Amino acid sequence: MLSTKPVGRHAAARKYDVLTALGAYALARDKHDQRRVLRLMTLITARYNWARDELAVGQREIARLWSVDERTVKREMARLRAMGWLVVKRQGARGHVTEYRLALDRMLEETASEWPKVGPDFELRMGQSEEQPKVVALPVKGAIKPPDMSEGTDWALAQGVLHAEDEGLYASWFAGLSRAERAGGRLSLKAPSRFHGAYVQTHLEERLLRACQAVDDSISEVRIIC
Repeated sequence: MLSTKPVGRHAAARKYDVLTALGAYALARDKHDQRRVLRLMTLITARYNWARDELAVGQREIARLWSVDERTVKREMARLRAMGWLVVKRQGARGHVTEYRLALDRMLEETASEWPKVGPDFELRMGQSEEQPKVVALPVKGAIKPPDMSEGTDWALAQGVLHAEDEGLYASWFAGLSRAERAGGRLSLKAPSRFHGAYVQTHLEERLLRACQAVDDSISEVRIIC
């Protein structure tokens, strides 16, 4: 199935595909479902932060966007959560709005029946899994030491995530990277060699970005330099 993370290369096309799937699904339903999905599509288009996988909008702003009252917003958001299409990332408290993420895998699964109506090319594209490159963990002698996270930097903490996920891959490809600089949402890491950097960028870029975003969700890009 199409990647459920519309970031990186071809991200714009993936976003359009998700919205197309939702539109086709809505048009095949009754007027109540159509309106609900249209409201969600409008909210996604206007306010969803794809890079951070986050929707953080107050009920008053949503009500204005949907031309409804806040009671309707509360009911519709609850319905979308019950459908499994919206997932609470952080519950709002003390003046902060509730933050959501899209359960894209669930949404695509439920809209799949309508893909053929868009066209065979769309159905084929949505149904295909993106080819996942085979990542090789190099042989490592002795015990794999956990990373030193005492500095508390974004990269130090992300190394801890990567080590916990897969010690072999961490030792082979991530332990050799060092923090170079941070400019806004871009984190630059220095690789020990051109080959090492190219391999990580080609085969492990998404895994690396996920780990960095797990400790600092303001990171939108990880750049490997040599």
